[in-house]
Amino acid sequence: MYIRVACAVPAVRVGDVEKNAADHCAYLERADGAGADLLVFPELSLTGYTCQDLFFQDALYDALADALKRIAACSRAHPAVTVVLGLPVRLGAQMFNCAGVLRGGILHGLVPKTYIPNYQEFYEKRWFSSAMDLTTDTADLGGDFRDIPISPDLLFRMSGTQMGIEICEDLWSPLPPSTMLALKGAEVIVNLSASNETVGKADYRRAMVIRQSAALDCVYVYCSAGSTESTQDLIFSGQCLIAENGSLLSQTETPIATDYLLVQDCDLDRPRCDRRRNKSFGDAGARHTGPVRVLTVSEGALRSDGSLYPVEKLPFVPSKREDRTSRCMEIFRMQVAGLKQRLYILGDAKAVIGISGGLDSTLALLVAVEAMRELGRPAADVCGVTMPCFGTSDRTYRNSWELMRTLGVTGKEINIKDAVSRHFSDIGHDQKLQNGTYENAQARERTQVLMDYASVVGGIVVGTGDLSELALGWCTYNGDHMSMYGVNASIPKTLIRWLIDSISRMPEFAASREVLLDVLDTPISPELLPPDEAGKIAQHTEDLVGPYALHDFFLYHMLRFGSAPAKIYSLACRAFEGDFDAATVKKWLKTFYRRFFTQQFKRSCMPDGVKVGSVTLSPRGDWRMPSDASARLWLEEVESL
Repeated sequence: MYIRVACAVPAVRVGDVEKNAADHCAYLERADGAGADLLVFPELSLTGYTCQDLFFQDALYDALADALKRIAACSRAHPAVTVVLGLPVRLGAQMFNCAGVLRGGILHGLVPKTYIPNYQEFYEKRWFSSAMDLTTDTADLGGDFRDIPISPDLLFRMSGTQMGIEICEDLWSPLPPSTMLALKGAEVIVNLSASNETVGKADYRRAMVIRQSAALDCVYVYCSAGSTESTQDLIFSGQCLIAENGSLLSQTETPIATDYLLVQDCDLDRPRCDRRRNKSFGDAGARHTGPVRVLTVSEGALRSDGSLYPVEKLPFVPSKREDRTSRCMEIFRMQVAGLKQRLYILGDAKAVIGISGGLDSTLALLVAVEAMRELGRPAADVCGVTMPCFGTSDRTYRNSWELMRTLGVTGKEINIKDAVSRHFSDIGHDQKLQNGTYENAQARERTQVLMDYASVVGGIVVGTGDLSELALGWCTYNGDHMSMYGVNASIPKTLIRWLIDSISRMPEFAASREVLLDVLDTPISPELLPPDEAGKIAQHTEDLVGPYALHDFFLYHMLRFGSAPAKIYSLACRAFEGDFDAATVKKWLKTFYRRFFTQQFKRSCMPDGVKVGSVTLSPRGDWRMPSDASARLWLEEVESL
C-alpha cells in the first residue's frame, strides 16, 4: 500500500491571514491534481510563525475563523486530500501552537505543540502554552468549528493507515511525542516546523528525520517554514524532508526555498513489515503506551499507485559511485574480518580455495589474501587450486594462474578429467550424455579434491558461492555448495562485480589490477560443458537460470519486505523498463519462485558465513524455511499476472 504525501511551503505573508488562506486553497488544489492523499503545511502556516506579539492581537486571531471556513469549503471540493495546517488556538487564558487536520470540509482534530522552545533565538513561551498544560479535550473555534478534539495524543485514521503529529521542537526533545504516537499505531508521522537556518543545521535536521523514521519504522514527513517569514533576526529555509524507515525519499533541492510543493509516494508495506519482524517495537509499545484516541478522517483506499516511489534497478548496489565504493570497501572489511577470526582461532591453518577464474572465486581469493596480510602471515599461506576439466576455457585457465601469480599465493593445478571419467565408468554413466550427472560429478570431484588437499596442507576450504546462487540453488549439493567457511554467502551476484572493481583499486592489489579487470569482463559460467569450437565459454549461467539483475531484485523485495509476487512484478516492470519486457519479467519471476522453494534443502545445511547486508539466507540467521514447503500460492499468483 502506498500513500502520496505532499509538503507545501507557501510564500507566507506574516500576519495576512486572508492571503495565507488563499494560498492554502491554491496548494490544496495543486496537491489534489497531483493525486496526493496527504498535504502538510509548515508550523503556524495560516498566520506565519514570526508574528511575535501580534499573536496577542484579536484582529489576527479573529481572522482565523473566516480563513478556516474558506479552507474548509475548498477541502469539501477536494475531499480526497487530508490537510494538516498550522494555526494558533486560544483556550481561555491560554494559547496553543496547533496543527489542525481537515478533510472533506471537516476539522477533525487539533494537536498542540508539546515542547515549547525558550532558549537562544527562541522565546515561544512568551505566547504559547505547552500541550502538557491542557485542561480540556475539546476546543471551540467558533462557527462550524466547535467541540473539536484537541490533544497531543490523537491519532488520525486515514484510509487504512494512521497518522500522528508533532510540531518542530517536539522532534528535538529527548523523548519526542512521535515515539509514543508510533508505538500506539501511527505509521505516518507529520512534523509542522518553523526551524530557522544556521550553518550546518540543514544536515543536522536531515539526520534527525532519517534517524527518527528508522527508529520508529515509519514514514516521517517534515515541512518547515520558508524564506518569506520575517527576516528581522532569522532566516528560514523552507526545508522539507520525506523519509521512510531510515531512507530519505525526497527533500528540498535548494538551500533557501519557498513557494513550492514537494510530492512523494511512500510505501506503507515497508514499515509494516519491519514492525512485524522487530519484536522490540511491539514490546516497547506494550510497556510504554496506554489508551489511545483514534479519529477517523477517511475510509476506503488511499489513491496512490506508487508511480512516484523510487525503485532501484539494483537494490543491493548504491547508485552513486562514491557511495558504491564506500559500501564495497565496508563489505570487504567485514568479509576479511570474518575469515581472519576463523583463521586466528584455528592457529596456523591455511586457506584453500578453488580458483576458477570467475567472479566468485576471485573475490574469495582477494578476501583470503587480505586476511592473511592482516594476520601478519604471507600470501603463500593461501593455497589456490585450479582444477581444469571438460568445460575449462583458455581464458579462465590463464586468469586463474595470473591471479595466483600476481597475488603471491601458493598455486597448484590438479586436472580432474581422468578422475571424473573414471567416476563415470564406475557409476555407469555415458560421458557423451552431458546432463546433470555430467555436470554435478565435476563439481563434487572439485570439492572432494579441495577438502582432501586442505587436510594435506593443514587448512580449511574457503567457500566461494554467493547469495544469488544460494537463492536459486545454483550449486551442486555436497559439491560447490559445501565448504568450511563461506566468505561470499551473503553477497549477491550483482554486487560482486563492484566489489572486485573497488578492491582492485587498492594499492595492495595494484599488481593484479589488469587480470582482475579481465575477470570482470568474463561471462558468468560454471564451465561444466565443453567450450565452443573457438575455445570460448559455451555455457552461460544467465541463459539458463535468468538474469541475475532480475533475480537479485526479486530476492531483495521478497526477503527484505515480504512483498507479494504481484507487487514484485509491478516494481520490476518499472525498474527494468527498456531492459526486459513484461513477459520476460514474468518468466524469470516464475523461475525464481520455483527454484527458491525447491532448493531450500541446500540452504538448510549451508556452511558458516558472515552476514554483511540486510538480506541473508543462513538457517542460523535471517531465514528459516521448511525444505518441503509448497510454492503453489506464489506460482499461481505469478501465473495470474
